[in-house]
Amino acid sequence: MSDEVLVETDGGVAVITINRPKARNAVNGAVARGIAAAVDELDAQVDVSALVLTGAGGTFCSGMDLKGFLAGDFPALEGRGFGGLVESPPKKPLIAAVEGYALAGGFELALACDLIVASEEAKFGLPEPKRGLVAAAGGIMRLPRRIPYHAAMEIALTGDHYPAARLYELGLVNRVTPAGGALAGALELAKKIAENAPLALTATKRIVLESQDWSQEEMFAKQSEIVNPVFGSKDAMEGAAAFAEKRAPNWRGE
Repeated sequence: MSDEVLVETDGGVAVITINRPKARNAVNGAVARGIAAAVDELDAQVDVSALVLTGAGGTFCSGMDLKGFLAGDFPALEGRGFGGLVESPPKKPLIAAVEGYALAGGFELALACDLIVASEEAKFGLPEPKRGLVAAAGGIMRLPRRIPYHAAMEIALTGDHYPAARLYELGLVNRVTPAGGALAGALELAKKIAENAPLALTATKRIVLESQDWSQEEMFAKQSEIVNPVFGSKDAMEGAAAFAEKRAPNWRGE
C-alpha cells in the first residue's frame, strides 16, 4: 500500500483512507492502485467483515486528479475502473464515510459503495456536464438505480452540488451525522454489520446486486446457487447453536 492510501483494521472492520488532503483527495494512479490492492487484501481476510472508504483532511474526494491526468497519470485500472473500485467493488459490504465534498469521480466512488454515511456539511455532485464531460465512472448508471428517475436526472443534468440532507431525503444517504462525525457514524454502522456472519453478508450483497438482472423464472434457482453453500456452512451451524445456547456466535467464515 502507498502512503496515498492508508488501511486500518479494528474488530472486523477495515478503514480505507484516501490520503491526499492537500489535493482534496483527488484520485491519481497511485490512489487507484492502492484502493484496488486494499480491496483485494481485505476481501481475502477472514477476520474482516465490513469495509469503510473515507478521505483524509475533511474531504471525501474531489474526483480525478486533473493535473496528474494531463501529465499522463491515469486514475483508472483495467478491469477495475476509476479509483480501482467502480467496476469491481469488494465482495464485502462497503460504506462511504463522507466529509466535505464528494464530487465527480468522488461521488462515483461513493455510489460504488453499499451504504453512505455523510456529515451534515457534506456536498455531492456530478459537475462533469459543466466541463463538457460525462460522469462515465458509473455515476449516471448507478444513480437512477438508487433514487427516483426525476431526482437522478436533476442531479446528473444540472451538475450542481447537493447537500447530504437532500440525498438523505431521497434515500441515497443512510445516515447524516454532525460535522466531523461521518467516520464515527460509518464505523458504528460497520461494526453493527460485522456482528453478523461473514458468509451470509457476502451472499446477501451478491444476491441484492445480481438479482437486478434475473428474470422471474430463474431468480429462485440462481439464488439457491448462492445461498445453499451458506446454509451448509459451519457458520450456519454455529449461528443455530449460539441462538439455542443464548450466547454470542463465534464466526469463522467457513
